[in-house]
Amino acid sequence: KESDFFLQVSTHGISFRIQISVKELLDTDVLLKLLFHLPVNYPSTLPDISVNSDQLTRAQCMDVKEKLLEQAKKHLSEPMVHDLILWVQQHLKDVIKPSATVCNEKTTLSKETEDGIWMLLLHLDHMRAKAKYVKTVEKWASNLRLTGRLMFMGKIILILLQGDRSSIKEYLILQKTSKVDVDSSGKKCKEKMMRVLCETEVQSQHKRYNLTFEVKEYSAPEELQKEFETAGLTTIFSEFVPPLLK
Repeated sequence: KESDFFLQVSTHGISFRIQISVKELLDTDVLLKLLFHLPVNYPSTLPDISVNSDQLTRAQCMDVKEKLLEQAKKHLSEPMVHDLILWVQQHLKDVIKPSATVCNEKTTLSKETEDGIWMLLLHLDHMRAKAKYVKTVEKWASNLRLTGRLMFMGKIILILLQGDRSSIKEYLILQKTSKVDVDSSGKKCKEKMMRVLCETEVQSQHKRYNLTFEVKEYSAPEELQKEFETAGLTTIFSEFVPPLLK
């Protein structure tokens, strides 16, 4: 079943890509490309997993990845990759609904209304390599079709995102597991001082940001407040932002 295998070893751990064919769905073969990155202290630490397939939508790939990570947690501190590959071969049909394999505008839209639009508000402590960090956040938002703002005011850094729930979850994983910044010695490092201030389904009174993700700088708290008010997020602002201003 394994038709493709690629291995790379580095000081950060081991990465390998494996391609498997799963004959589960409407009797058609689904070709899954799985990328595992095993950190140096694997299996005490979960692997990073990436899932791609030409036959599945991005959302379905994310669902598969999410389920694989859930399975991985059950095997923490024991070698797990082989078990995960077997698991996905046996359970792919349960993870993705057959009707959703054909993706068109209608299915995408109905999925979005069914799952609702979600909002995420993050607080970052600092950005040392600001230009690179900002570029990375913009790229993630664009790839995951998330809209919103990356907001700077004085030393305060906030990321406000809106989109479907699976994309919001995927973004959080990227933000926590990728080396987005540098430490005091200039070495690449992961974001360890991020706080999730709020993660919630967007209510009807919250206007969805126009289909853009923008980086903005504000010179005063009033400007920042206005940004939240414009998006119908006054209560979110008053609940989570003032403590940061102190």
